[in-house]
Amino acid sequence: MSTCIFCSIVNGDVPSLRIFEDSDHLAFLDIFPAALGHVLVIPKQHSSDIHEITGPEYGALASRAKLVADIIQEKLSTDGVTIMQMNKAAGWQSVFHTHFHVIPRFTADNLNQPWKPAAASQDELTEIHSRIIQS
Repeated sequence: MSTCIFCSIVNGDVPSLRIFEDSDHLAFLDIFPAALGHVLVIPKQHSSDIHEITGPEYGALASRAKLVADIIQEKLSTDGVTIMQMNKAAGWQSVFHTHFHVIPRFTADNLNQPWKPAAASQDELTEIHSRIIQS
């Protein structure tokens, strides 16, 4: 896909600071980081989101995100890590090439959780459950 910025990075047409690479995946520093050391992990083969990538390819990508999280933990001595994978604009995806965000976390980093958990009622849970499992 010629207009995809991540495909341009894979092809070497756009520079990146690479953290990890194998034959099918690439991990590089995000230029708009949530925290310094924020890494994007992508498949080299273009897919727009979780609905387009195959299950085995997604599993391999998730495995590389874990590997990058381990590298970041070791090299930056983080207190934690946040891994996010967003899909479609309503799901906060802004670059439409499947990818994981691996964000190093520190106790006092001032990053905020993107939602505040709140309990659902049993009626709400029952209704949504019935909608999901309908054949």
